[in-house]
Amino acid sequence: MYKVGDKVVYPHHGAGTVVKREKREVLGEKREYLTIKILHNDMTVNVPSANAEAVGLRKVIGEDMVKVVVKALTGGGTAMPKNWNRRFKHNRDKMKTGDILELAEVVRNLSLRDSEKGLSTGEKQMFVKAKKILASELMYAKDMDEEEAAEWLDGVLVGSSNGSSSSGTSNGRKKTTAAKPAKVASKNAAKPAARKTAAKPAAKAKPKTKARASSR
Repeated sequence: MYKVGDKVVYPHHGAGTVVKREKREVLGEKREYLTIKILHNDMTVNVPSANAEAVGLRKVIGEDMVKVVVKALTGGGTAMPKNWNRRFKHNRDKMKTGDILELAEVVRNLSLRDSEKGLSTGEKQMFVKAKKILASELMYAKDMDEEEAAEWLDGVLVGSSNGSSSSGTSNGRKKTTAAKPAKVASKNAAKPAARKTAAKPAAKAKPKTKARASSR
């Protein structure tokens, strides 16, 4: 099914290249193994050929599928559990499936949450790992190197985050900024008026008192 040179994805670890096919004797039984070199984390994985499908091994997506992934990355966020532990397990289980769209959903949701509320330490680590796994496959699909794929993915996420937050947040800030000077100006205008009103009666009262005293 797989041959040396094939680009494959190992769930929860990322995309790599089949570098070797060999038969080994384990517990008196000969079995064929695939040796997969995963570039982004410098990992080598050995998978029995007969178990490749069972462990979720699959070939890297083609360039036409990249558009579908981009659509998933730039869509609105989906509901996640509010409890931190449940949310972490929810996202981890999605990553384990090996499905690139499930992985893209995790990356998108964590990216949106990071820009809106921030992430806990555990979720930050998961976000970094999920992006690396996704970029490792996009690297082969788009014929890029590792660094280019990571930068391209970050660009897609930044564009999506800015687009989702620009409509409401900026307008709210403008209104608040415009309202503050008006309130300050009205307070400042009221203070001089109050001082002038209080000063005039006091000035008139003094001459009248002296004139009455002198006539008597």
